[in-house]
Amino acid sequence: GCLAPLLTREAFVQALGRLGVPFVQCFAEADREIAGLANSWGCPVLSLDSDFCVFDLAGGYCPLSHFQWESARAGDGAPGCYVPARRFSVERFCRHFGHLDKRLLPLFAVMNGNDYMDLAALEVFFSKVRLPRGCAPGKRGRHLRLQGLLNWLSQFAEPTEAVENVLKYLKKHQREEIRELLRTSMEDYAPSDVNLEDFFQNGKYECEAARKAAVPQWVLDALAKGKLAPFIINALILRSTFLRVQVENMQRPSAHCTALPIRQVIYGLLLTVSQSTAASPSKQTHELPVVCEFDRCQKTIKKAFVQAASLPADFCDDPFPLDKLVEMPMSCRQMLLLETLGVKMSSLESIPSHLQLPVAVTCYWIRCSEPKVQLHQLKALLLMIVSGELHRINDDPDPTVFCAEDDSVAYNEFLKWKEKKVQNNDFDLDAAHSFCQWQCCLQMGLYLNQLLCTPLFEPDLSSRLYTGTLVHRLYRELKSTPSVENLFILSPKMTQLYLVLLNTVES
Repeated sequence: GCLAPLLTREAFVQALGRLGVPFVQCFAEADREIAGLANSWGCPVLSLDSDFCVFDLAGGYCPLSHFQWESARAGDGAPGCYVPARRFSVERFCRHFGHLDKRLLPLFAVMNGNDYMDLAALEVFFSKVRLPRGCAPGKRGRHLRLQGLLNWLSQFAEPTEAVENVLKYLKKHQREEIRELLRTSMEDYAPSDVNLEDFFQNGKYECEAARKAAVPQWVLDALAKGKLAPFIINALILRSTFLRVQVENMQRPSAHCTALPIRQVIYGLLLTVSQSTAASPSKQTHELPVVCEFDRCQKTIKKAFVQAASLPADFCDDPFPLDKLVEMPMSCRQMLLLETLGVKMSSLESIPSHLQLPVAVTCYWIRCSEPKVQLHQLKALLLMIVSGELHRINDDPDPTVFCAEDDSVAYNEFLKWKEKKVQNNDFDLDAAHSFCQWQCCLQMGLYLNQLLCTPLFEPDLSSRLYTGTLVHRLYRELKSTPSVENLFILSPKMTQLYLVLLNTVES
């Protein structure tokens, strides 16, 4: 299958910021807001979501799977290049089905089972109605049913008439419930009341759903600008979250188990845990807020109810600490972050500021991971971080980032080492699992740092802070060739950085 790395979203958001690409992260499902903005600007929508075949988009829908990325070519008489792509048009689609009214497409989508509608409720309809080009057995059965439903819908002038004709095939006691289900599900394809154009012009993100949920304005602003992850809003509003699976040892507990105490602190900040509640252990089971986590248990998905952590007294003076979090002194927020990770600021003072959070997370990982981290795994991880630093200072276009000659020589030697073919390519599943645990800890460390309004600098993920294939190779070679630890010996600065990282973590 296709499995994206755990921190892909965070790296993507950082890349957008670095390139100066304006973007907005929506409070809930973004489809309706994207459709509204696309029509406001007269642009097509680029996506992999087939729901955009249903929205009435003036500029159409361009599926990302149909972009010929390798075939970029110069335009005729126009400056610049273009990438050949395909554009879907609702009008052309509807003409193909006997001038089907495009207002009926949301009903078509809902009846075939979108994200919110239970298809089983309508099976009675499909079992009784006589669809044009009836459903044939075999592989093409579902495809023919889609065609048949579209041709059947084309006989109606508008959605209400079509809905009533669907309900005729159902039992009387079901009709009102199904009518309401169809109505609310079809509203998912109606224009949104959120004005994204206003966000791109004035930086304001106004959302009625967020206002009804009493989300603090600073949280909504930070979410819109990508400074908070959707994980935060899911925990705050839905009190549930899905923890994404990586390439793990399926016989061991989920890699996310290691980061559980960090998540509990996040839940505590979001869900208002008072010190008086935490003081009575007998009441904790009933009174501490809980979040439903969906996580891997061997090869299945299991849900668990996780209690929020009780917070230090500094964070419990107000009944709504999330409102006041931005007003708290930086020292208090930093202390909570570091106490959660089990590190003192004095231990991090010799570390470059942009690496302090990854180093603190690494200390936490060593302390909390099960099974215990091996020394070769730690060294491989730190060597990988140093290689990312070397890459950053050699490839950074910023003239203020100084790259000494020996750094450049060391980088070229490192690239030569990477190009060498390694005979031992055995995949070590236990090592992979350990590095997955580190990524889970870094992800939640990042989210806690963001929620606390970044008391530590956010590390640059796009400068190759973590590269899975590289850390695995370093680990394998360290076991057989300990001299790999001297990979950056030609650069005194990088050698010193590696030793500082290693001494800090080991101490």
